[in-house]
Amino acid sequence: MDFLKLSGKRFLIFGVANKKSVAAAITKSLLECGSLVTLVVRSVARREQVAKLFPACEVLVCDVEFEDQIAQLAAELSSREEVFDGLVHSLAFADYSDGMKPFHETPKKAFLQAVDISCYSLTALCNALKNKLAHDASVVTISISTTKMASENYGYMAPIKAALDSSIAFLTKSFSRFSKVRFNTVSPGLLKTSASAGIPGYVDSYLYAEQVIPRKKAVETQEAADVAVFLLSPRSSGIVAQSLVVDAGMSINYFDADIISRAMKSES
Repeated sequence: MDFLKLSGKRFLIFGVANKKSVAAAITKSLLECGSLVTLVVRSVARREQVAKLFPACEVLVCDVEFEDQIAQLAAELSSREEVFDGLVHSLAFADYSDGMKPFHETPKKAFLQAVDISCYSLTALCNALKNKLAHDASVVTISISTTKMASENYGYMAPIKAALDSSIAFLTKSFSRFSKVRFNTVSPGLLKTSASAGIPGYVDSYLYAEQVIPRKKAVETQEAADVAVFLLSPRSSGIVAQSLVVDAGMSINYFDADIISRAMKSES
């Protein structure tokens, strides 16, 4: 039974890095639903790796940091008859090669590069590909569960994700002038991905999250992917310009009595 009505639907997914990435989990689920998936990665080397993971998918190359590559992708897709019923934007990058710094010491060049790749690329891609999206397509981007918590080991990415979250409202409004395309965000809590593992201090935060989450188990990548797949489906047609938090209840449990007790004892 095709409850989500995804069989035969066509999707364009940006951001598959490896089998542990959110985009990979979304791709796997869409294929299981009978969808047709085209993947877009940032380099030829990445294309070779991803093609082995998903041999049934066409894999295209586009580094969204470069406008000419976005234009080239749009030109290539415009020559084809098919349109896409949905687009997934699962792209983020931050250069922490100089180590984590206090937020007020954030290098301008690194910040603007992260904004370009992690946030502006959504607008750039949707503008370039607007004629390749179905009239009622669903666009889903991946954010984080909260952009207002000053997590020191997340560096300067939270303000950038906040801009991404805001973008979906403005994209929904501007696209409504000529289509019914809707934009939404999946905002997961801490995930165990290859990208997150490279962030200094992230593992400790992940383990702490497992203590705060009521079920004592962190959010799984597949759980975030499942929400994205739902948002891509016609079954979620009434959800527009929203950020769906997938944190397994972490945000309601920061003042858990056991955690408070342990913290106070450690200070005494």
